[in-house]
Amino acid sequence: MALSQRLDLRQTQALVMTPQLQQAIKLLQLSNMELSTYIEGELEQNPLLERDDAPAEGAVESEPAAALEEGEDVAAWDAVAGTEGEGSIDLAGDPSAWQSPAPRPQSSETLPGLDQTLTRPTTLRDHLLAQLSVDLADPADRVIGAHLVDMVDDAGYLQGDLGEVAERLGCGVERVEATLRQLQRFDPPGVFARDLAECLALQLQDRDRLDPAMKALVDNLPLLASRDAPMLMKLCGVDADDLAEMVAELKALNPKPGLAFDTAAAEPVVPDVLVRPQGGGFAIELNNDTLPRVLVNNRYYAEVQGAARSKAEKDYLAERYQQANWLVKALHQRATTILKVATEIVRQQEGFFRHGVQHLRPLVLRDIAEAIEMHESTVSRVTSNKYMASPRGIYELKYFFTSAIAAASGGESLSAEAVRYRIKALIEGEGDDVLSDDRVVEILLKEGIDIARRTVAKYREAMRIPSSVQRRRARALTL
Repeated sequence: MALSQRLDLRQTQALVMTPQLQQAIKLLQLSNMELSTYIEGELEQNPLLERDDAPAEGAVESEPAAALEEGEDVAAWDAVAGTEGEGSIDLAGDPSAWQSPAPRPQSSETLPGLDQTLTRPTTLRDHLLAQLSVDLADPADRVIGAHLVDMVDDAGYLQGDLGEVAERLGCGVERVEATLRQLQRFDPPGVFARDLAECLALQLQDRDRLDPAMKALVDNLPLLASRDAPMLMKLCGVDADDLAEMVAELKALNPKPGLAFDTAAAEPVVPDVLVRPQGGGFAIELNNDTLPRVLVNNRYYAEVQGAARSKAEKDYLAERYQQANWLVKALHQRATTILKVATEIVRQQEGFFRHGVQHLRPLVLRDIAEAIEMHESTVSRVTSNKYMASPRGIYELKYFFTSAIAAASGGESLSAEAVRYRIKALIEGEGDDVLSDDRVVEILLKEGIDIARRTVAKYREAMRIPSSVQRRRARALTL
């Protein structure tokens, strides 16, 4: 067969994602905080972009999504929003909150300088090393102790093999174990433990409460986890009342003493969308405090474009000008899309915002996509890493999408999240008669919820609720 070269012309259709389209997709799935970081980089690269620092004339707001029932007091929503997440300060338990005499004013000459006020939180390692230099006089013990300090994890537990430490330092394992016993007397009590039982035993020993009965209880934590009270009473040689007191004392201990020095700051959740009652309905708006705003500096572009001499300079300015204009349009389109999706979510989940999680209805991405005439992938990107602040609390947009559970009478399906809430409420409200999973199924069936026993067990385990046998044993321990 002879080989030959041939040139053919073929016409096909293909979807090509331009760099601008890829950037638009990337902007859509970023949260407002992530978007701010991205915009900072664009401001550094593009001289034609500038930050819009002018105060917003009005919030990017949608029309009321749903009308409230006639006569419903809007102030009730404010009361709900004001009470969620509130805490109280116990002045009796916090000496720093007591009122103290006002200090005498100090002159600027007596105040410490800025370099003397800088500090950083004390870490667990720093805290242990400070005790090491004071409590251990032998230099060899200090070297061993320093190695052991480096083997302590954030929770305060010792990780690693003592034999490896002895081999590395050229000493006996007995010497390392003797040093470890000295370190286990350090503050906080329970540090340098190798397992949970040893951690609890060290704390009890520090309180002078490690008697034989308590030692037997600590040595049989698996039985305590399974709430096997009869076997524990037999092993510890105590009655039910004494066992309940011992269990309560164990619960007062700290299973992770090292976390008291955890300096990792909790990242606050900043909502991207705000929902509030207004005029008998809901007003949905974007959070302008975190929404970056940029402008194209057309005056500066006209000046530098006129001063440009070479073709390369003019092409560079034209490219930057086009990118700046496109970014402004993409940001506006992103805000409009997020607002449209959030408005439809509020409309679809009207019962949740009125009455709570028990009225959450089944919802999938396709329902929102069809309602606003967008693709499901667009809705998925919009709802990723976005949070909504409402009178009911702050929720991720993904929270409102739940699977459906069929109704017993063939009526409207129920949200899986609402069913989980109902299961939790039933178990929390159970009296002396502990509800088994089969009993929960019977109660839900009378309420019109058709659910299998294994599904109840799966939801219960996901909420970390013990089984009926474990709850009954735990109740026996507390009686």
